[in-house]
Amino acid sequence: MTPRETIAHYYEYANAGDWSRWCDLFTEKAVVDEQIGGRLEGQDTLRAAVAGFPEIYRSFRNEPRHVVIAGDEAGVVSHISAVASGGEPIEAEVMNYFRLENGRIAYMANFHDTMPFRGPLGLDK
Repeated sequence: MTPRETIAHYYEYANAGDWSRWCDLFTEKAVVDEQIGGRLEGQDTLRAAVAGFPEIYRSFRNEPRHVVIAGDEAGVVSHISAVASGGEPIEAEVMNYFRLENGRIAYMANFHDTMPFRGPLGLDK
């Protein structure tokens, strides 16, 4: 898979709620620095983290707005529109950095305003 195809599938699978296939895009030893979730190391840890998404979100969309790919690195500016399990809306601008190895994501960093998630996800308690 090319880096462009991997990045396209990242958003396609997330928006479909296909978290198993989404996790398959990462290497076994992938590292994800997630602004809310912290550092996640390894594909199994990532699978466990996203397993709870159906209970956390009634709906979740992460739409890419601008994609830049250079070799095995990519940067994507996107917008999240979600609804938390309690019905609260979440709207957030996002920037993701990706480093790929052999068509799979080896490292990803996620940057966004955490305020839209605080109340709906109980992060303000």
